[in-house]
Amino acid sequence: MSTTHFDFKGRRVLITGGSSGIGAATVRAFAKAGAEVMATGLTADEVDLARQQPGFEKVDCRVLDVRDHAALADLTHAFEQLDVLVHCAGMIRREAEHDPDVFDEVMDVNLSAGMRLSTLMRPKLARQSGSIVFIASMLSFFGGPKQPAYAASKGAVRQLTMSLAAAYAADSIRVNAVAPGWIVTNLSRGAREDPARNAMILARTPMARWGQPEEVADPILFLCSDAARFVTGVVLPVDGGFLTV
Repeated sequence: MSTTHFDFKGRRVLITGGSSGIGAATVRAFAKAGAEVMATGLTADEVDLARQQPGFEKVDCRVLDVRDHAALADLTHAFEQLDVLVHCAGMIRREAEHDPDVFDEVMDVNLSAGMRLSTLMRPKLARQSGSIVFIASMLSFFGGPKQPAYAASKGAVRQLTMSLAAAYAADSIRVNAVAPGWIVTNLSRGAREDPARNAMILARTPMARWGQPEEVADPILFLCSDAARFVTGVVLPVDGGFLTV
């Protein structure tokens, strides 16, 4: 396998939710590989902080609420060419998700926005034989009693990935997903700082440690690269073995 498979020079990449966590690590990975990257964040403060991160020097950072249909449509005009779409924007509200309005909001951000963006960007991706990567989760495979919307959305992301992979193959667009396990991000801080919860997570994870955002970004880069040119419809766990036991 040639390292040229991971050369993204001349390619345009859009990463929603790219201002922090897994999204920011993914931005840095693509930028380092030579891609021209646009990263979005929910607020101006998030975007300003992202611009100050190492690896973001040449990244086009923009404010985007993925729930805003008009803003998503406007975003298409920023791209004459699009090679990669990574939908990292996501949210979790835990116990509050039993409220139907909160449930709908989480589903909109984690699932529906990804579908809307894929539909809008499909013609541009088709011209480049491009790739889409969604962010699934361990909760794509089992339930979450305290976060029913998050679990439902991530389960649906798994099905959306396979469905769009089949639908978009005729356009030479590959659609895959990663399913992160316990990763060091702001969303996981509560579990990491709870001694009992942290111990339970480490005991269940065969590799006995938390993952780093970069360890999810690298598989995303692989799935969008020429090294994965015959891979589509895959939901790839990146979880240190959590789902194996």
